[in-house]
Amino acid sequence: MRHIHIVPGLRLRFAGRDETFNEGVEIGLLAARLSSGSAEFTMTLAVSTLDQARMLATNMGYRLHVTIMDEGVVEVMFLTGSRRPKLQLVYDKLRARS
Repeated sequence: MRHIHIVPGLRLRFAGRDETFNEGVEIGLLAARLSSGSAEFTMTLAVSTLDQARMLATNMGYRLHVTIMDEGVVEVMFLTGSRRPKLQLVYDKLRARS
């Protein structure tokens, strides 16, 4: 029996239910969040639901970014719209010395 993350700080467990039920609940929660039209949100999902979550999100106009992966659980950021990549200034220490 594992925890299902509803929103940050709120987790549920369903005693006597199998993993298939838990995956269905997670995908149902994800579908509700995707249909709400939020531009960006983060969810914690089981690794086993990641492929289904990716397919659902893509079909609903979202893209995914997996931010944290730990012991069978992933934190996934769902984003809409096109975004330019975040640029990062790279400082060359060797040139700074000369």
